[in-house]
Amino acid sequence: MTTGSATRPARERLLAAAGELFYEQGIAATGVDAVLARAGVSPSTLYAHFPGKDALVAAYLERRHRVWVQTWDEVLDGRTDPAERLLSVFDALALYRAREGSRRGCAFLAAATELPAGHPARAWLDADSHLLAGRLRELATAAGLDDADAEDLAAALLLLYDGALARWARDATVADLAQGDPLARARGLAADLLAARLPARS
Repeated sequence: MTTGSATRPARERLLAAAGELFYEQGIAATGVDAVLARAGVSPSTLYAHFPGKDALVAAYLERRHRVWVQTWDEVLDGRTDPAERLLSVFDALALYRAREGSRRGCAFLAAATELPAGHPARAWLDADSHLLAGRLRELATAAGLDDADAEDLAAALLLLYDGALARWARDATVADLAQGDPLARARGLAADLLAARLPARS
């Protein structure tokens, strides 16, 4: 079965197929032949666009990263309350999950366990980590915290964010999560943390 219409550009079909298979089955477990079959293209077409599987993996993570940035930007747009701007990371993740699906949790966390040092796709794992830590730190600073407190708050929020993703991946096969949606719970804990840590505003 191919991904999408045969009229779509071959590179787009390859990325869509790779995105589905790498996410659903894992990067190491997915061979190039499976991607070719789902995309409905020949090996020569693949190698006309990508030098090999490593480059395809990098392009897959780059694509997910760009969609994630766009989603977070969309949620942030128009928010002025400092706490709500910090909580936007959880709301953006909920929106991303609704649009893209997240049956196995975070693609970047999953890839981090599979990709060796020096793999070209590691640049996008680093980009995702830097985006999360850097933006949360900037938002905390804009909320009135000094550098040290902003760094500490950003780290705490990241623990809640990563914990929610890890819990979601662990419970992904459970139809009805016994403890509720871990992302909603993480957002609630984050809101309590911000109420205690952010400077009061008149």
